[in-house]
Amino acid sequence: MQGMSERQYAAHVGLSRGAIQKAKETGRLVQHADGSIDAGASDARRVAMTDPAKQRGEAKNALKAPKLKPVPDTALSAVGETLREEGLPTPVTGGGTTFLQAKTANEVLKAQERKLKLAKLKGELIDRDRAVGLVFRLAREERDAWVTWPARAAALMASELVVMIADHGVLEPAMMQKVLEAHVRAQLEGLAKVRSGLE
Repeated sequence: MQGMSERQYAAHVGLSRGAIQKAKETGRLVQHADGSIDAGASDARRVAMTDPAKQRGEAKNALKAPKLKPVPDTALSAVGETLREEGLPTPVTGGGTTFLQAKTANEVLKAQERKLKLAKLKGELIDRDRAVGLVFRLAREERDAWVTWPARAAALMASELVVMIADHGVLEPAMMQKVLEAHVRAQLEGLAKVRSGLE
C-alpha cells in the first residue's frame, strides 16, 4: 500500500470516515493506483476545492491567522511602567494590546524579581522594616541629645566664659562664639558615635 487508508486519512485530517468517502466520490481526494489516498496531494486538492467558510481541521487553521485576545487595561497598567524602564514598547490602553505584550511584561517582572532576590542573597539589599526602625531610632536619639544639650552645656560654657572675662576684663562676641562652637563640635562628635553604634 502506497498511501493511507480511509480510516487513516480521516484521523489525519480530523474528519469522519463518511466525510472521507464523500470526498472520494466527489473527486476531492487524490488516490494511488491501489486505491490508497495520497495524503499530501489530497490535502492540497481539498483546500483548493473547499469553500473557506466550510473548512474544518488543519486546512482551515492553516489559512486563518492566529487571533490574540485583548488584555484588560487594568492588567496592562500594572506592567506598563516596568516595560518603560526596560526600554520595551509599552502597552496601549483601549483594546489595542495583545496577550503577547502582557506575557512579555510578565516575563520582565519575573526577571526583576529574581534579580532582587539575588541582590538580597548577596547582601546588597536590606530589610525595609529594619532600615525604617534604625532610622527612627537614630532620629529619636539625636532629638533627645539636642533637647538635653543646652542644660548640659550651659554650666560648662558659663565657667569658660567667666575665665575669659577674668583674663580680658570684658566679654566679646568672638569669645562667646569660640566657646559655643567648641561645645557644638563636641556634641556633633558624640552624635557620630551614636550613628556608628547603630551600624
